[in-house]
Amino acid sequence: MIEKPLRKSRSDGEQSRERLLLAAMKLFAEQGFARTSTREIALAAGANVAAISYYFGDKAGLYKAALTDFLPPPQKNIEMFDQPHFTLREALEGYYAQLLGPLLEGEEAELCMRLWLREVLEPRGVWAEELNNGIRAEHMAFAGVLARHLGVPVDDEVHRLVHACASLGVHIMIGADVIVALTPQLLAAPDALRDWIPKLAGYAEAIVLAEQEKRQKGAA
Repeated sequence: MIEKPLRKSRSDGEQSRERLLLAAMKLFAEQGFARTSTREIALAAGANVAAISYYFGDKAGLYKAALTDFLPPPQKNIEMFDQPHFTLREALEGYYAQLLGPLLEGEEAELCMRLWLREVLEPRGVWAEELNNGIRAEHMAFAGVLARHLGVPVDDEVHRLVHACASLGVHIMIGADVIVALTPQLLAAPDALRDWIPKLAGYAEAIVLAEQEKRQKGAA
């Protein structure tokens, strides 16, 4: 079960920094990096423009922080699904829990997701860095988990399996508007996202077991 972390009381400086981050996320997501000025961000955050330099160095530093500050470190995500004592089902539930967990942050999660989509369409290097330093590590760890449960080395079929399992969760992450438009009841309940986790784990388990059966028949 995903627990939403409790926020500690923040100092005035921390609150000012977070206001700048939230304002930047909103404006960068709506307008893009080039069309958003530091003055506009500071005004929206109720802060001085000089605070951007103090906390983030410059506009590019603020942009990178807006994209990455709310993301947990890769190792923390990996620990949620890569444990030697986990059954396949437990590993899959942990995988989807870390994948969907950030969405429980509400407005911050929505802004962050919109901003990442903007970064993918109008890259400034942050997406490539996250791909190499975060997503790659999580992909390889998950491939190792699936290979271990299948009793095989990590090969191209295992990598395909990882992408197939990931796509089940990614659709919810970036296609929530499609789900709401077509089947709003599936995301309407307060715990709707949590309810998706065991469902996705079950679907993924069926895919993994089908791959296992195929390999066993091929070896017979």
